[in-house]
Amino acid sequence: MSRSADSPLIQPPHDLAGWSACFDAQALPVLAETADALDELRQSEDAVDARLLAETVSSDPLLTLKLLAHVGRLQRRRNAEGRGDTETVTAALVMLGIGPFFRHFTAMSTVEDALAGQPDALCGFGDVLTRGRRAANFALGFAVHRMDPDAAVIHEAALLHDFAELLLWWRAPALAQRIALRQRADPALRSAAAQREVLNIELADLQHQLMIDWALPALLVRISDDRHADSAQVRNVLLAVRVARHSAQGWDNPALPDDVTEIAELLHLGCAPTWTLLREIDG
Repeated sequence: MSRSADSPLIQPPHDLAGWSACFDAQALPVLAETADALDELRQSEDAVDARLLAETVSSDPLLTLKLLAHVGRLQRRRNAEGRGDTETVTAALVMLGIGPFFRHFTAMSTVEDALAGQPDALCGFGDVLTRGRRAANFALGFAVHRMDPDAAVIHEAALLHDFAELLLWWRAPALAQRIALRQRADPALRSAAAQREVLNIELADLQHQLMIDWALPALLVRISDDRHADSAQVRNVLLAVRVARHSAQGWDNPALPDDVTEIAELLHLGCAPTWTLLREIDG
């Protein structure tokens, strides 16, 4: 049985298998604002369609994970019949149905309750959430400009790009804070190295393993894999994540000009129009 319902992790598991056993997609909390929005929509369930509901689900990365994992499990047997993955939140809601969604996703715990009395952890979680939402907006804007037919999946991939970091702040806030303190003390320390020192693993490896374990859509898993940066879709996501990270404190970060140059190449734009596009997307 998963240890995801236990008290917060103080000591890290020894390996990737130990870490992956700590998380169950269906036990993930959601944002309090999401729980409130779903309660309101539930009261007028007959008037709710998949697109309307998807707007709420898609703004919450943990609920997005819960939904895609739930539908992924349901589809495992259907895939044996030759059916493909349900790749987007909207498609997952259409497949599942509005009524079954509300019946299954009810009385969910919230991140705010889990981290009550831990303002530093809640702040750390919030920083990653904000960065992910901005990255998703940038990724969608780039994909639309490129006329990519998988724009919705690219949006999801950017939103979920750092979901393992969200899980760490929720499930093991003391360990997440230890990593943050090490990087603050040594700005040259790379995230992956700090994670290995504190967690015995890299979060990217945990994230990939969980996506496989939870039967997330194959296209989403592929686009989310940074090792395939030769793909335009993967570069779309990576550049969106980078510009969201580098512009988190404003648009004067010295790393941004290089980001803009690469984004301009991806979008076949000049640098000046690319700067304009970024500001428009972020507006």
